[in-house]
Amino acid sequence: MSYLIATLAAVLLLTSEASGKTVTGLFKSEAARQQKGQFITKFMYQAGSGLLVCRVDSSTLAKERESRLLLYQDMDSELDNLSCSERLAKADVTITLSQEEHNQTIPRQSSPTAWQILYADRYTCQENVLIAGHADLDFTVLLFNADSAGNPLEHFSAEEAGLHSFYFLLLLAYFIACCIYIQPLYQALRKGGPMHTVLKVLTTALALQGCSALCNYIHLARYSRDGIGLPLMGSLAEFWDMVSQVSMLYMLLSLCMGWTLSRGRKPQSRPLQWEQSPASTAVAVGGVITQAALLLWEQYSESESEHHSYHAQQSVAGLLLMALRVGLALLLASILYQIISTERSTLKRDFYLSFAKGCFLWFLCHPILVLMSVIFNEHQKEKVVTIGVILCQSISMVILYQLFLSRSLYWEVSSLSSVSLPLTMSRTNHRARY
Repeated sequence: MSYLIATLAAVLLLTSEASGKTVTGLFKSEAARQQKGQFITKFMYQAGSGLLVCRVDSSTLAKERESRLLLYQDMDSELDNLSCSERLAKADVTITLSQEEHNQTIPRQSSPTAWQILYADRYTCQENVLIAGHADLDFTVLLFNADSAGNPLEHFSAEEAGLHSFYFLLLLAYFIACCIYIQPLYQALRKGGPMHTVLKVLTTALALQGCSALCNYIHLARYSRDGIGLPLMGSLAEFWDMVSQVSMLYMLLSLCMGWTLSRGRKPQSRPLQWEQSPASTAVAVGGVITQAALLLWEQYSESESEHHSYHAQQSVAGLLLMALRVGLALLLASILYQIISTERSTLKRDFYLSFAKGCFLWFLCHPILVLMSVIFNEHQKEKVVTIGVILCQSISMVILYQLFLSRSLYWEVSSLSSVSLPLTMSRTNHRARY
C-alpha cells in the first residue's frame, strides 16, 4: 500500500504542469505549419466584457514573420475539417502582432462562450517555403474575465468561477467540525477496540480530503492574482484526493468481503469488525490497484489539457473509472444483500443498512452527478460535478462515522462489554460514571 502511494506521488509530481490563464511560451513557425495554426490555449469568457493581452519580446521578428493571433468562438469540431487557408480565414478575431503589447477586447456574448486561440504567421500555409531564421518568438498571453465590478481583472474562466469560494467554505466547515469532534474522536482512537482500524482509515481519508481542499484553496488563491497559481499545489490536491479514495475503497471492500467470507466460521458473539482473510485482502487490493491505475491513466490523458480537478472526467479512463465504481457498488449491494437476508437481528440489519447507505453514496455520487450534469450549461458542468462529488463523499464519511461511533448501536450489535468496544456504555460496572 505504501509503495502504491509513493508511485502515485511520483507520477503526479513529475507530470504536473501549469493550468493557469497567464500562458507563456514560444510562438513556433514550424509548429504552426504542422498544426495549421499553433494551439495556444482555450478560455471561456463570461457574457460581460473580456480582455486578452498579448506581449512579445521582439516586435521586429513578429513583423518580419507577419505573426498574428487567431481567436475562434466554439469552433473545435469544424476547424479540423478545414484546409489551412480556410482555417485561418474563419477566425472571428485576428490580432496582428506588430507591437510588443496588444490589448484586445472580446466581443460581448449572450452567454458564457469558449474561445480557442491559435498562432499563425506567413509560413503557416506555405509548406514548401523555407522558414527564414530559427529563432522562436517568446510570448505571454493574459486572459481576463470581468470581476464583480465589471472590470476585466478576473483570471478565472466561466467554468472555474466560484470554486475558490467553495474551497474556502469547505475548509471553514472542516475547521469547525474539527474543533467540535476532535476530542471524542481522539478518545475513541485511544481506546482501541474491534473497530479501531476502521476509525483510523476513516480519519485518515477525511484528513487527506482536508489536505486536498487546502492545497486547492492555496492554488486557486494564487491563481486569482496571477493566472498561473501554484501547479505543484494543484497536483498535490489531486494526489491527496486520490489517496483518500483508494484508502476508502480498500476499507469498504475489506469490510464487506471479510464479513461475507467469515460468516460461516465467526461465532455469533463476536462484533461486527474488520475480518481479514487472504481472499478478502486479495479482492480489496485488486480493486485498489485497478482504481489507482485508472486514476493515473485519467490524469495522464488530461495532462495536456487545462484542468483544476479530475472530477469532470470525459476521457476513456474517466468513463472506465465511473464504470468501475458502478460495478463495485453492485458488488457491495450483492454482498450486503446476502448478509441482511440471513441476519435475524433487527438491530444488526439496521447496522448493515446504514453501512450500505454510506457505501452507495460514496461510489454512486460521481456517476449520477455526471449523468445529471447534462442538463446544465457547459460552463456549469464541471463545477456541479466537482462540488457535488466532494460534498457527497464528505456526507458519506459522516454517515460511517455516526455508525461506527454510535454508543447504543455498538452495545446492541455486540454481546461484548464496553471494555472492548469504543464509546460504549456498560450496563453493569460503569453505570455510575455516566
